[in-house]
This record gives sequence, C-alpha cells and structure tokens, in this order.
Amino acid sequence: MAIDPKDPFEEDDDDENREEGFDPEEYFNEMDEEDYKEAEEEVKNERKRLKEMPLYKSAVNIRRLTTSLAETINEEDDTLMMKDQMLLNAYLLGPKLAGAEAADLYTLRMENAVLIKIHARELLTQTSFCKAEKLSKPEYLKLLRDEIENFRILFVEWVKSFDKENDIKDDWGLFYD
Repeated sequence: MAIDPKDPFEEDDDDENREEGFDPEEYFNEMDEEDYKEAEEEVKNERKRLKEMPLYKSAVNIRRLTTSLAETINEEDDTLMMKDQMLLNAYLLGPKLAGAEAADLYTLRMENAVLIKIHARELLTQTSFCKAEKLSKPEYLKLLRDEIENFRILFVEWVKSFDKENDIKDDWGLFYD
C-alpha cells in the first residue's frame, strides 16, 4: 500500500522541522537599501533591453494591429467570439516573450517559444476565418498577416540564439535527443 506524501500545506509545528539556527525573517530581510536599488536598476535595464528587441517590437505591433482590427468586428456577426480570441492571442505574445527572455535555461526558453508560436499561429488562422466570414476588411487582415509573417521570421532567428548548453534537464523529455 502506497503512503501519501506529506501535504506541504498541512499545518504542523514548523519549529520541529526547521533547521537549527535558521530564522526565515532574518533570511528574507537581508537586503539593504543598496541591494534594492541595484535590483531595481537590473529590472529597469532588462525592461529596456526587452523593449528594444525587434521581436518584442513586432509583438507590440501585432497587439496594436489586432486591437484596431478587433474594433471593426461587428459583435452580432461574431458568434464564435473571434474578436476575444484574437485579442487574447495577440496580448499573450509580449508577456511570453518577456518570460522566455527572463529565463536563461534552454528548456524554459523553449517552453515559452512553443507557446508564442501557438498564439501567433492561432492568430494567423483567425485572420483566415475573419476573411472567410467577412468579419473585417481584407486590407486590415492583410496588414496583420504581414506583421505576423515579419514576427515569424524574427522568431526563427531568436530561437536559433538559445544556448542549448545552458540547461538543466527536467525529466519531461522535451527538447532533448
């Protein structure tokens, strides 16, 4: 008979399980004002670097184009809520890209890259649906499709830049030979 592992959220006496001399309050409050300023500066620099990336700029363009295009869709004709689905896909590109850039490990970057690809491809498919159902003007859809193609080209180069050697295998079997 298998024994259930201990529930980490189950209440018990933490003092009994704590390493002797370990004080979590002291451990988590070791940062001084200088450490906070340094951390804030790192975050600021990382944000700036991300915003200057051509791929991120393209993701922003896709979001803006999709938002504008979505405003032209008549909600009565949009029985499948395509507008909402398109906005969701467009709005997730930037945060997933930021997540991939923040993660230095190959597997984490690839996981985010796969999600980015899925959202971009879904958005591309949704433009075809909108064209077929005449939910938006073809010229608006073409603008978005062209930007998605630009994004795809930049995306391929970005993924090639990932360092496969910088990783810790995660036992899920993805992205390994």
